[in-house]
Amino acid sequence: MIENNQDALRLPAELLYAKELEALKLEDKNEEKPTSWQLSPKAVLKFVIGGKTASMEISAKYIGHNRLVEIAIATLLTDRSLLLIGEPGTAKSWLSENLTAAICGDSAKVIQGTAGTSEEHIRYGWNYASLIAHGPSNEALLKSPIYRAMETGSVARFEEISRCASEVQDALISIMSEKTIAIPELTKEISAQRGFSIIATANTRDRGVNDMSAALKRRFNIIILPAPATLETEISIVTKRVAEISSNYRLKASLPSQDAVEKIVTIFRELRSGATLDEKQKLKSPSSVISTAEAISLITNSMALAGSFGSGTISDEDLAAGLQGAVVKDEDKDKMVWKEYLENVMKKRGASWRGLYNTCSNMNG
Repeated sequence: MIENNQDALRLPAELLYAKELEALKLEDKNEEKPTSWQLSPKAVLKFVIGGKTASMEISAKYIGHNRLVEIAIATLLTDRSLLLIGEPGTAKSWLSENLTAAICGDSAKVIQGTAGTSEEHIRYGWNYASLIAHGPSNEALLKSPIYRAMETGSVARFEEISRCASEVQDALISIMSEKTIAIPELTKEISAQRGFSIIATANTRDRGVNDMSAALKRRFNIIILPAPATLETEISIVTKRVAEISSNYRLKASLPSQDAVEKIVTIFRELRSGATLDEKQKLKSPSSVISTAEAISLITNSMALAGSFGSGTISDEDLAAGLQGAVVKDEDKDKMVWKEYLENVMKKRGASWRGLYNTCSNMNG
């Protein structure tokens, strides 16, 4: 478990929302809880989607379809693991972390899937100095996050599972089926305790990297997280997360105006969907996904610019700098897509958009 260091750059959910969890535990103390869970399923739901206790307001961690969160929690009550799938920026990792924090109070048992992830990261490895000196022993064993979750009856997280090689993914099949890890070097096996589960995430844009086998998919309950359904929902998500992140980073700029957030979200939604919000005009989309997460990052970075090198209030110049980098990832294709959007959409939106249009147009050359 990560220590509570208030100077840490990023606190895990169980520390960031520690007061909310304590309030929920107090309210929930007489409720029946699944084995190894610190909260009842209804209290976990309240932690994720927001609500009230007798002592405080519980903030919403996930803004979207509440039914999807209920299905996710119900899955973790069974012997099946959970797979969250969606476009970049649909809060897969955020939902995974907050569910784990609410259920077992420790979201740190996590594997980050990459091309370099090996079977040792999933099962166990060895301290080779100890192994050479003394041979295989419990002291030389390096337990993976999944191993530790199994022996403590808690939840392990597996981020970006489809970025791992297929043979590494398939190492999960026996673990998820048999709920054991065999250690032939020590002639023993570890059995999962009640409460053990895995929450994995996969990016729909990376589906072709290392597609999951049908056998592995069958061992997950799969939930597809959609992009924010409406402009208002996405504005609400961006506004909330920007406020939280800027407070954590102690940025010296004021929070963005509603108008600034609405402009950025409008641009992102239109370029993402390939049409203006009123659907009267078709648009070309850039090569990369410009997600809700990237909108949050853009505005947070604009606050850093405004606080360090500007007036302390986000300007059109601050927003334009972030937009250029967010949209134009492929210089040849995206620069033209962005130019067409500026000239055919933004330029025609009147005086309120004029400053942002001029700055973006000058920057795009």
